[in-house]
Amino acid sequence: QVQLVESGGGVVQAGGSLRLSCAASGRTVSGYAMGWFRQAPGKEREIVAAISCCDRTTGYADSVRGRFTISRDNAKNTVYLQMDSLKPEDTAVYFCAAAPYQLVTMNTADFKSWGQGTQVTVSS
Repeated sequence: QVQLVESGGGVVQAGGSLRLSCAASGRTVSGYAMGWFRQAPGKEREIVAAISCCDRTTGYADSVRGRFTISRDNAKNTVYLQMDSLKPEDTAVYFCAAAPYQLVTMNTADFKSWGQGTQVTVSS
């Protein structure tokens, strides 16, 4: 069983940056595709970015492409989300998740292990 713990959330002004981290434990996630999701109040959870296990292929939601960057360090069993040029509409709880597949996937149903989330608030 994979346990995921997110960190790095906080309050930032519009135009600012944050870097989220997701530390995995219980087993290595080097063979898993990983993803970042977010959920704003009153809205459904949506995928933000995803990365394959091994060749670092990535995928992004249109709303964040060009501003967010997903990366991973398999030696540290950790996945990151660098968020730049943040907007108030990026305010949400951000979740890390693992999919037991090697290839990148943007399908929420593929992700089987989830963290508890970290709050990101962008003020205008």
